[in-house]
Amino acid sequence: MDVNEFNDREKLIYLPLYGLITAISYLCFIPFQNWLYKKYKLQWQRIHEFIFLLVFVVVSMIFARLLYLYVIVYGQPNPYTLGYHFTSIFLPALTVILPILIIGRFAFGKYKNKKLEEQKIEIQGEGHYESLRLLLNDLICIQSSDNYVEVFYIDGTMLKKSLIRNTLSKVSNSFPELLRTHRSFVINPFHFKSWKTEKGKHFLLLAQDIEVPISKTYLEDVKETLSV
Repeated sequence: MDVNEFNDREKLIYLPLYGLITAISYLCFIPFQNWLYKKYKLQWQRIHEFIFLLVFVVVSMIFARLLYLYVIVYGQPNPYTLGYHFTSIFLPALTVILPILIIGRFAFGKYKNKKLEEQKIEIQGEGHYESLRLLLNDLICIQSSDNYVEVFYIDGTMLKKSLIRNTLSKVSNSFPELLRTHRSFVINPFHFKSWKTEKGKHFLLLAQDIEVPISKTYLEDVKETLSV
C-alpha cells in the first residue's frame, strides 16, 4: 500500500481502511460463492475456486483504487496512475495476501469436509462392501423390497435411489430418527411436506414428490410425531 508515503497518523487511519475493504469484499462474495456452488450442483472444483478468487481480487482492487483516489489523495495533484498502482502496489500485496487466503480456504475446506463426514450415517448391507454413507437430512425414505431395501435420497439437487441387501426392520432400528409409516416404509420426518387422504387411505407427501402410504398400525404415531 506504499506505506512510505504515509506519516504515522495516516498509517493508523488508512491501513486499517485497506484491510477493511479486503474483509468486506470477501464477506460480500460469500453469497456469490454459495450461488456458484448451487449452480454447479454442489460440486466445487478448481475452476470455481479460480473464478471466485479472480472476481474477489478484481473487485477488491477496484474498491482500493477508489479509496486511494477519493479519500487518500482526493484533491491532490498527480495521483498514481492505474498502471503504476497495479504493478507497484497491488501485485506485491497480492503475492502476500493470496497465498494466505488460498491456504486458509483449503484448510477450512478440509476441516468442513471432515466435519461433514463425521455427521454422515451409514446404512449397511449384509454384504461386506454393501453400504451407503450420507447425511441424515439427505435421506428421504426407505422402502422394503423383498430381501432388500430401496433408499431414496438427495445427492446435490438430484433424487437418487440405492438398493441395499438388508431388512427394513434392521435399518429402522439402527436409526431412531426415522419414522415407520407402513410395514414397507420408513421416512425421514425432515422431508415431510403435507398430508393426503384419499378414499379413506392416508398418505404423506415428501420432498421430490414422493408419496408414502400410512397404515392404520402406525397412523397415531405418525400423527403425533408430525403434529398433524
